[in-house]
Amino acid sequence: SVDDLFINAYRDPTPGFVRDFVERALAFFSHERFLRGKDGRLTRIDVPNDAKMNVFREWMTVELRTPWTVGGKTYTEGSLLATRFDDFMAGRREFTVLFTPTDSTSLVDYSWTRHRLILDTMENVVSRVTVLTPRRGAWKQEAIGGTPPMSAISTHAVDPEHSDAYFLTVEGFLEPTTLYYGTLGKGKATPIKHSPAFFDASKDDVSQSFATSKDGTRVPYFVIAPKHLKLDGGNPTLLYGYGGFEVSMQPHYSGSIGRAWLARGGVFVVANIRGGGEYGPRWHQAALKQNRHRAFEDFAAVANDLTARRITAQPHLGAMGGSNGGLLMGNMLTQYPQLWSAIVCEVPLLDMNRYTHLSAGASWIAEYGDPDNPADWSYIRTFSPYQNVRKGEKYPPVLFTTSTRDDRVGPAQARKMAAKMLGFGDDVSFYENIEGGHGGASDNQEAAFMAALAYTYLWDHVK
Repeated sequence: SVDDLFINAYRDPTPGFVRDFVERALAFFSHERFLRGKDGRLTRIDVPNDAKMNVFREWMTVELRTPWTVGGKTYTEGSLLATRFDDFMAGRREFTVLFTPTDSTSLVDYSWTRHRLILDTMENVVSRVTVLTPRRGAWKQEAIGGTPPMSAISTHAVDPEHSDAYFLTVEGFLEPTTLYYGTLGKGKATPIKHSPAFFDASKDDVSQSFATSKDGTRVPYFVIAPKHLKLDGGNPTLLYGYGGFEVSMQPHYSGSIGRAWLARGGVFVVANIRGGGEYGPRWHQAALKQNRHRAFEDFAAVANDLTARRITAQPHLGAMGGSNGGLLMGNMLTQYPQLWSAIVCEVPLLDMNRYTHLSAGASWIAEYGDPDNPADWSYIRTFSPYQNVRKGEKYPPVLFTTSTRDDRVGPAQARKMAAKMLGFGDDVSFYENIEGGHGGASDNQEAAFMAALAYTYLWDHVK
């Protein structure tokens, strides 16, 4: 259909299990899948459209985004199910539950080796790794330990067709990325390669706290700060967030943050607000469409908690985000201007009235709603920064950055917002890079310049 996002066809070449699949994307999180027979006929694989489905050798796994009632049982969102693929296509609906989320845990990803399945999970946004071995009934489970705390961990099979070897990638806010290699059942993985360290992390600590949002929801956030931090409300602090598309803000190593912010004594905070995937699909779905305000309330709650704990105060608190995080920044600017000393809004989505007609915006209707539908616009208008910015309001200084060649969000949104606010006489700075696409930079030199621009702007306003 001309209304589909895309059509994808691919072959699984595994000897003995060669299969052809066709996938039809109806919306950002809605897909139909088909098995292509030898005669070319397509047979629908009858799993929920919003579920993630994978076939490996004899096994089919289904990761649910919404509850699914099948075979007389109901499975919760965020669960991972397994069954034999040929049995499922023959009509059997018996599943083994491999993972069930809790209030504090969620599934991040999984990877097959030749004989086993590795699960990457999170508990309160901190990674855990579990190995499952297929058995009749409940599969055997064992944990992979020995990894650093407060880390983001991902696993990938080396050669799933022939071996149980795997790569393990580990990084943290203060630990550069380290690559491990191991074989399941043969002891712990060993480090084989380290990324270089770009700043002295020995003076800093990482901690995690929880803020209480407007509706009572506990919102986790990470604080990377100097050891023996003085709780006097005077620390230059940068709060970063995203909150959309089921993207999780896990611990990550950044030389630019380390050098430009932490090394100068600043506090860097990452807010794990709703709209992301930190607690699985439910965390994402809690801030969709008419509930988008929850993401903004969560971010504001973290800012207020930082002030209440005397980590910082408004004259020393800045905020930064890009893309969907740019929409977040636009709403921090228009809805919570009193919280910030400065805001950096990168490659932002800001005009929610026109976003479906600009660049790739039409593909995000499932996330935000359709502004051309009056019922949807009635709530979208409440979080559209371009429509909500007002002349005469006191807004914090803001820097908008974009790229002429951004074909995802497009530069028009940042241009329009900056022009409107400049016309009102607000303290607005604007920078448009000619190259770079949605990443805002086309190479490392440009990326370094854009990072230096943002952090210098913030230091000028929060110190």
